[in-house]
Amino acid sequence: MGMTLGIDLACRAAHVASLAGPDGALVWRGRSFFTRPADLEKLWRDVDCVPAELTVVMEPTRNAWIPVAAWFRRRGAKVVLVPTTQSADLRAYYAKHTKNDRLDSAILARLPLLHPEGLREHVGDGPADPLRRVVKQRSSIAKRRSAIFHRLDAQLELLGPAWYDALGTDYGKATLQFLAHYADPATVIRLGQARLARFLQRYSHGHWREGKAAELIAAAKESLQLWDTDGMDFAELAADIAVEAEQAMMLHAQLADLDERIANLYAEADPAGIIRSAPGVGPVIAGIIAGRLGDPHRFTSLAAVRSYSGLVPKVNQSGKAEHVGGLTKAGDPLLREAMWMAAEQARKLDPQLAAKYKRLMDSERHHGTAVCHIATTLLTRIATSWRNNEPYQIRDLNGTPLTQDEGKRIVQEQYQVNKNPKKQYKRATNHKAGREPQESPSAPTSRPATTKPTSPRAA
Repeated sequence: MGMTLGIDLACRAAHVASLAGPDGALVWRGRSFFTRPADLEKLWRDVDCVPAELTVVMEPTRNAWIPVAAWFRRRGAKVVLVPTTQSADLRAYYAKHTKNDRLDSAILARLPLLHPEGLREHVGDGPADPLRRVVKQRSSIAKRRSAIFHRLDAQLELLGPAWYDALGTDYGKATLQFLAHYADPATVIRLGQARLARFLQRYSHGHWREGKAAELIAAAKESLQLWDTDGMDFAELAADIAVEAEQAMMLHAQLADLDERIANLYAEADPAGIIRSAPGVGPVIAGIIAGRLGDPHRFTSLAAVRSYSGLVPKVNQSGKAEHVGGLTKAGDPLLREAMWMAAEQARKLDPQLAAKYKRLMDSERHHGTAVCHIATTLLTRIATSWRNNEPYQIRDLNGTPLTQDEGKRIVQEQYQVNKNPKKQYKRATNHKAGREPQESPSAPTSRPATTKPTSPRAA
C-alpha cells in the first residue's frame, strides 16, 4: 500500500489536504490550496512520492472534485471517490462532536486502511462528460415544459370546455402560436373565420383550415356567453396565456436542439447502437442510459450496476429475521426514470420480460413493483450486452431468437394480464376470511324514520 492523500474539497473556499503513509500515520495534515495550477503543483511537490503509489481520496463535492481529479489522474495517481455518508460515519466514530476541514481530510487519508475493499478507482469524467450533462438538461427542460402545459390547461378551463375541445391536449406549434396571439375571445371574433383560417393553415402546415377556425370562433362566443362583461378580464387572461405559450415555444426549440446533440453524442458513445437495440429504448432513453450509466466496465459486477440505478430493495437482516423494504433510490434518479419508461414498453415486446411481469402480477404484486423488477432485469441485460459488445436479442422462453414484431405478437397472445387483479384479490381474501369489505358509512338521510319505537317511553 502506498501513500494516501485525503482532500476535503470546498466549492468557493480553499481545499484542505492531509497525507498518510501506508500504516495510516499522518505525514502532514491541513495543507490549504485552491484549484489553481500553481497551488496544485506546490501540493504535488509536498507529496514527494512515486505517482503510481499515490491514492487520492475525496468526496464528490458538487463539481469541485472534477478538475482536481482530472489533474491528479493525468500525473498517474489513483483517484477514489467516497460517498459522503461513508466519511460522515467514520468521522462520527473518530470525533462525534467535532467537524472541521482538517479532520475531514485526515479521515479521508486514513480511509484506505479501514475500508480497502470499498475504495474503487474512479474512471470517466462524470459531469464533465457532455452526454451526461445534456441528457440531464433535456430532462429538466421537458419537466418545465410539462409544468407549462398544466398551467395552460388550467387557464383554458377559465375560458370554458369548448376551447379545450377545439385545441386538444397536444400543444403543438399551431396551438401555441394561436394562444400566444389570440387567446382573447373578443379578438378571435373580430379576426374573423377567413383570417383565422389562414393563420392556422400557416402554422399547422395545412392540417388546420376553415373547420378549425369555425370551432375556435364558436368557442370564443361561448366564452363570452359564460361570463358577464364584468365577470372576467379576458385581456389580462390572454396576456397570461401568451406568456406561457411563448415560453413553451422556446422550450420546444431548445428540446429539438438538445435531441440533435444527444443523437450525435450517443453515436460517439455507442457506435454499435447496442443500447438502442434493447426493446423499449428509443433515441432519448438510449442517450440517457449511455450518459448516466457511463462505462459499464467500471462496475465490478452486474449487481453493482443494479445498485447504481437505485432499483434494488433495502434489506435488513439479522439472524433468522430478514426484512425487505422499498427501493434504495441511492443511485442516479434520471437513469432510474429512464429505465422505468423503457421497462413499461419492453414488457410488451419481450416475451421473457412479459412472462416475468405476468408472474409477478398473478402473485398479487403491485404494477409499480412489477415494473421495477422488469426495469432491473432490463438494465442488467443492457449492461451485459454493452460489456460483451453484442446487440440485445429478444428471445422466447425456450431461448429462440425473435424479431421485435414476433415478440410483440407472442406477448399479446400469451401474456396478457388482468386489468385490476389487486382489487379482485382483496375482495376474495376479505370474503374468504369471513369479513365484509370495509365501506364508508352512508350519508344521513332527511327522510323520516320508518322504524317503530321499542318502548312506550321512547314513544
